[in-house]
Amino acid sequence: MPMPMTMRKRSSPIRWIGTLVPVLLALLPGSSAAGQSLQQADWDDRIRLREAVDLNPDPRIVEVNFEARVATVEIAPGLEVEAWTYNGMIPGPLIRVRVGDRLIVHFTNNLPESSTIHWHGLRIPIEMDGVPGYSQPPVETGESFTYDFVVPDAGIFWYHPHVMSAGQVGFGLYGGFLVEDPAEDETVGVADDLVIVLSDIDLNEQGELASPDTGGSVGMLFGREGNHVLVNGRETPALVARVGAPQRWRLVNAAKSRYFMLDLGEGHAFKKIGGDGGLVEYAEDHEFLVLGAGERADVIVRPTGEPGGELLLRSLLHDRGYGSTEFRDFEDLIAVELADMPPYSGGPLPETSREIQPYDTEGATEVSLRLTVAQDPSDKTFEYGINDVPFWKAQPVLAELGETQIWTVENTTAWSHPLHLHGFFFLVLDENGDPVRPLEWKDTVDIPFEDSVRLAVRFDERPGTWIFHCHILDHAEGGLLSAVHLDIPVSEFKNMLEH
Repeated sequence: MPMPMTMRKRSSPIRWIGTLVPVLLALLPGSSAAGQSLQQADWDDRIRLREAVDLNPDPRIVEVNFEARVATVEIAPGLEVEAWTYNGMIPGPLIRVRVGDRLIVHFTNNLPESSTIHWHGLRIPIEMDGVPGYSQPPVETGESFTYDFVVPDAGIFWYHPHVMSAGQVGFGLYGGFLVEDPAEDETVGVADDLVIVLSDIDLNEQGELASPDTGGSVGMLFGREGNHVLVNGRETPALVARVGAPQRWRLVNAAKSRYFMLDLGEGHAFKKIGGDGGLVEYAEDHEFLVLGAGERADVIVRPTGEPGGELLLRSLLHDRGYGSTEFRDFEDLIAVELADMPPYSGGPLPETSREIQPYDTEGATEVSLRLTVAQDPSDKTFEYGINDVPFWKAQPVLAELGETQIWTVENTTAWSHPLHLHGFFFLVLDENGDPVRPLEWKDTVDIPFEDSVRLAVRFDERPGTWIFHCHILDHAEGGLLSAVHLDIPVSEFKNMLEH
């Protein structure tokens, strides 16, 4: 049997050749970043994710084995922890496919409790969505389940369980999922790309996984954050960057509660070319980049400075509500070592763009959702809800195939909530009811505390009961979760009965 994962193969075994080629190319008139690495050969060796091994010879089918099990992982030099893993690693293996490929995942659960895999952001059949009670039974200890679907959209996605999600994700169960579109090689024009999975893990004084219910009801109310911040499973890993040479970073916030406010230092910008659902309408520069739990971003960075120097990617303090900025400090994420080689002085990058057709919202169904929190007067415990009702008492939102709805989501609580809708993309609307520009397909959107957000969604296919919830996973388990029940129109159902 082949090994379940492998490091990405390198095309150049001799380092000086990998360094010399981009230097010579940079001196050529009209040289471009498209299709050719501009970095030294080992620029990402200390940070790149290991990838899942494809066991299927068919070029359009990717077939992999996933085992959920407890394993020892090293998150920093000399710091090991018994974590919950996919194939023995944190994050789990990077799944890399092309748009339109068929993916087959043979999942075996060898954890001490049941689990599943949810494919966050992917528009796939309900039977493959990985939510017990809605789309499949839980996969019990020692049992297996095969996920099998065609991947419809290019972009950066991720996967994680939907059984006791806060605990299992917090223990290490998550991984990146990259769907590539070969046409982007020229439209984006950057060969040096990296998937970056941001997360955290909470360890007690003995270096063991902290209990997922620390702090009780109050801990749930805030949303528990880990005390070790990880990037691709390591504390402050390093990469090498050539001054002036662009790198494409596909960013995933896989933390169960933490927001990341990314900063690369003065004079740097994140050129955002994509988000949750692939490329955006047009690129924009951001001095800082905020990712709520579950959100993704596709950005291009061009490091500046002196060759041989260093930069530091940090997460600044982002106010997600009461207690989120007080008595806290910035988090160091990635040590960026500037390569000791001539700066790259090539021309501007191609202007990426994508034609996105907004939904026609004339006659759309209006849906009002209030994110609420209450305290039980008898035992003083807290309970989140949607329209004052926790998920275990809620009735689903009803929708028909082909229906467009406009959701007005009002956050009445003192904490922000990254709201995630399974199975469908939506567009965020501005105060005038127009789509926010640049247009961007979203599946997770931040609802700031004591504020509201409007979004437009079309339920165009795939009937079933699809959940939506706060992706601060403690909040979801504390009640901030509901569902959309999507079915065929009543008139069509009657017509089917008659015939």
